[in-house]
Amino acid sequence: MYEIEKEKTLFAEERKKQIVAVIRDRKKVTVPFLCDFFKVSPATIRNDLAELENIKLIKRTHGGAIDLSQTGYEPSSNEKKVKNLHLKKAIAKESVKFIEDNDIIILDAGTTTIELAKLLHGYSNLTVVVNDITIAQYLENIDGVNIILIGGAIRKKQHCAVGPIASKILNELSVDKVFLGTNGFTLERGCTTPDMNQAEIKEIMVKIASKVFVLCDSSKFGNTSFSQFAPPSLIDVLITDHEVEKDYYESLTKEIPKTIIAYE
Repeated sequence: MYEIEKEKTLFAEERKKQIVAVIRDRKKVTVPFLCDFFKVSPATIRNDLAELENIKLIKRTHGGAIDLSQTGYEPSSNEKKVKNLHLKKAIAKESVKFIEDNDIIILDAGTTTIELAKLLHGYSNLTVVVNDITIAQYLENIDGVNIILIGGAIRKKQHCAVGPIASKILNELSVDKVFLGTNGFTLERGCTTPDMNQAEIKEIMVKIASKVFVLCDSSKFGNTSFSQFAPPSLIDVLITDHEVEKDYYESLTKEIPKTIIAYE
């Protein structure tokens, strides 16, 4: 537990650092709790929380805030776009090397796969199955790419289709390769995501693909979310970035021999 000298007045930056520490310790806090804890007004706490959320250290909720590491939390698609974008671009550039003319592939929903979609120029008769409407829009005007857009219930703020309709359509397909994103990855559980419906779609994508690629930037390692969709044993190729720690990379290669580091 973090000890705070409550009698002393904290400077704004010091207070915000301690707010992050309290939230990480308690996982979830309310504005009244923080007001009492720091002996400041609700307006001050709300301003602090707004600034901390803006720099992606916490997530505000109605009446309080939660720790971003909670397994059930998932940032919106727009929030994901700005995080580690340079690493996602590097992973996408490495991933595109595995795509060939006449392939039938799946691009999973996500911001790293959006970066991969942007690179799919110059192919002949490439068929891309997607459940992400944003990716479909990127691909729509690219010559040589045939698009199959999976329907279903749209996940709000995630721009992708899930549910029984999407599952039924996917189960009737077979593809050469799937390129998956993930919210978290551990050596014990492999790939995880906060949403059960999303996990079900990803599981089917793994099942119907001859080769499974996971695109995972190094910030995801060691994190776990609610629903598992691909244990390490089902992953053929894992592509990550150069910021992965050496010891963790060595552990990865024992579980997934074809683990590739993408450089900018």
